[in-house]
Amino acid sequence: MCGIFGCASKTGNVAPIIHAALKRLEYRGYDSVGEATVYEGRLYVKKDKGKIDDVHRLHNLDDLPGRIGIGHTRWATHGAPYQVNAHPHLDCGERIAVVHNGIIENFAELKRELEELGHRFVSKTDTEVIPHLIEENLKKGLSMIEAVREALKRLEGSYAIAIISTLEPDKILCAKRESPLIIGVSDDAMYCASDIPAFLPLTNRVVVIEDGEMVVLTSNGYEIWNIDEWRPVTRKPDVIPWTPEMAEKGGYPHFMLKEIHEQPICLRNTLRLQ
Repeated sequence: MCGIFGCASKTGNVAPIIHAALKRLEYRGYDSVGEATVYEGRLYVKKDKGKIDDVHRLHNLDDLPGRIGIGHTRWATHGAPYQVNAHPHLDCGERIAVVHNGIIENFAELKRELEELGHRFVSKTDTEVIPHLIEENLKKGLSMIEAVREALKRLEGSYAIAIISTLEPDKILCAKRESPLIIGVSDDAMYCASDIPAFLPLTNRVVVIEDGEMVVLTSNGYEIWNIDEWRPVTRKPDVIPWTPEMAEKGGYPHFMLKEIHEQPICLRNTLRLQ
C-alpha cells in the first residue's frame, strides 16, 4: 500500500518535513519515492526508484524550495518500479503534481480519451491520468478546484489523492475513496497523509476524511466538501493519545490484528488488478 504526505507550512521549506514523514511511512513498504513542491510559479520535483535513503543520497530530497509540498512512497501496481513511474506525476504543462494511493480501474479508457485530445503520457501508471484530466478541465474554463472535482467524478476505483498546482500555490487539494486519508492540524502547518504516523511527531490533532470527500488545505486551516453534492462538511479535529508505535499499528494491540482488518480493502485492490 502506497504512502502519501502533504504539508502546507506557515514558515520554512517543507521538503525536509516531507522527507521525514515519508521515512515514518516506510513500514507500509515501497519501491520508489518522490516529492514535489511549488515555489514562485513553478513546480519542483525529485523522484526515483529505491529506498528513501538511497534516493536522498542521489537527489537530496531536502533541497526543494517552497512552503507547500507533497510526497509519496510507491508500491508498483501499474508500471514497473522505474524513475519515470515514481510519483508525483505531472500534466503536460507541468503546472499540476499528483500523488495517489489506490487503483484507478478505468485509467486505460481515460488515457485513450486524453491521448486523442493531444495529451502526452510519460509513465505506465494509472495515476498519470489524474493530472491530465484536471488539465483538460482547466482548458474548459473551470477553476482549479472545479477542475479537480470534475476529474474525481470521472475516476472509478480507489484513491487517496493529494494535489498541488502553480495555479493555486497556497493550497493542497485532497480527496478520498476507499483508501485512507487523514488531516493533521497544528498551529504552524497543516498536513495530509495516508496514515497518522506520518505527522504524529508534529501534531496529534487529526481529522479523518470519509469516502466521497474533498479537502482544500492551506497553512491556516482546512475545508471539507462532499464531492457529489458540493456542500461543506463540518468536522472538528480529534486528539489522538497514541505513541508513534501505537499509531503504526492503527490503534490495534499488534500488527497481525491491524492486517486482518485491512484485508477487505487489500482484496478489493487485488481484484482491481485482474
